[in-house]
Amino acid sequence: MGALSSLPLALCYNYFRYEDFREASLVVEDKYGYKGRNNMDYKLLFLCAAGFVGAFVDSVAGGGGLVTIPAYLLVGVPPHLALGTNKFAATMGSFISTRGYAKSSMVNFRLLRVAVPMTALGAILGVQAVLKVPQDFLYPLVSVAILLVALYTVFKKDLGKINGFTTITKKKVIFVSLVGFTLGFYDGFFGPGTGSFLIFIFIKFLKFDFTHASGNAKLINFTSNFTSLITFALAGKIDYLIGIPIGIFMILGSILGTNLAIKNGAKFIKPIFLLMSFVIFGKLIMDMFF
Repeated sequence: MGALSSLPLALCYNYFRYEDFREASLVVEDKYGYKGRNNMDYKLLFLCAAGFVGAFVDSVAGGGGLVTIPAYLLVGVPPHLALGTNKFAATMGSFISTRGYAKSSMVNFRLLRVAVPMTALGAILGVQAVLKVPQDFLYPLVSVAILLVALYTVFKKDLGKINGFTTITKKKVIFVSLVGFTLGFYDGFFGPGTGSFLIFIFIKFLKFDFTHASGNAKLINFTSNFTSLITFALAGKIDYLIGIPIGIFMILGSILGTNLAIKNGAKFIKPIFLLMSFVIFGKLIMDMFF
């Protein structure tokens, strides 16, 4: 395990020692007009660490972007590149996390067979809507919703402890498909709290426990992420030079978080779910007033 964990660090470091990268840095600076690449080695290590933590949190309860996006901006990556590059690296981690849950039979593919394409459709429409509709009206609505979800989870002590999901029915498939479309659209249009809302819905309305809810939510979330990633890629908003090594660390964070979530269940997932829900609430309030 020691050799495995040190491999991404070595790849990440050596990746930025090549002279080809130094030359490519100048091209990127000229193209995008930012000077964040000079002496980038220590900044890259910081971004890799942030990616690891963000992917760990995201694989358990969602909300990893609250860790990674500020890190990109802090080292000088422009906002449009930060969003696209984060989506690229995060999708790598999200895929590994989804795969881990699926291998442990925590993802119900039959239930989600229609929800996945509906989520992709919703995400496409959401990304398109961003260009035409202001997002400001969503801040108070989402803030209240995420706070209610967190408070309900706090006071409902037995929420998500037992997996009470039984049979797949046509109504459940339709319900999950509508949820996938709606939150896919929301994720493409706005985003904060998507993972938290998905986990809560799977627990409250479909009676999954926290582990199965996280696994099923991760597949929906991955679908939305991948769809948005294609949009960013077509628009040329991804910096692959930093996205690839960060993605390697996000894969590691996802592996660790997913394994711990599967092994420890609700007692591990619920506190992180609550923490991230309150953090998302705080972030939305700050964005609304400051």
